[in-house]
Amino acid sequence: MADRAYEGNETQALARQLGYEPVIPPHPGRTQPWVYDRQRYRGRNCIERLFRRLQRFRRIHLRYDKLDIIYLSFVYLALIYDALQIA
Repeated sequence: MADRAYEGNETQALARQLGYEPVIPPHPGRTQPWVYDRQRYRGRNCIERLFRRLQRFRRIHLRYDKLDIIYLSFVYLALIYDALQIA
């Protein structure tokens, strides 16, 4: 899944060559638009919002921790904190 900014023919060809199915909406000015899965593309918004919420935490955003397990534990902690804030 990608933005419309990455809807070029070269990008789609590369994605297919790497074994991915591109879910990118065509630019409105395209003369031959293609069909894409709208539901899967809308799911991209949820993922972007999740990363935006995680960037509020400086330790996660700047990746102070060197070990992956420590970094992942702070990601979990931030998600728990975020879930408690919303509730």
